[in-house]
Amino acid sequence: MLIKVKVISRSRKQGVVKKAMDSYEVRVRARPLHGEANKEAREVLSKYFEIPERQIKIIKGFRQTNKIFSVPLNLENNKNKVVK
Repeated sequence: MLIKVKVISRSRKQGVVKKAMDSYEVRVRARPLHGEANKEAREVLSKYFEIPERQIKIIKGFRQTNKIFSVPLNLENNKNKVVK
């Protein structure tokens, strides 16, 4: 499943806020240099969805605030279940 994520770097608190069915806002402490914010965004998303970090991939937006991630979830039922 592809999800839209707005990554806000240099935030005081880490966290994930669900905005819509497939849209999230992720706050990270890292700076947007050398992929630090992207790496931390993957870590925060893996904790939120309770899946391994290696299963979360950035598809689009490596250098932008708005990104598209590939996450193996079934979001149609509005549950955070892993698709096998």
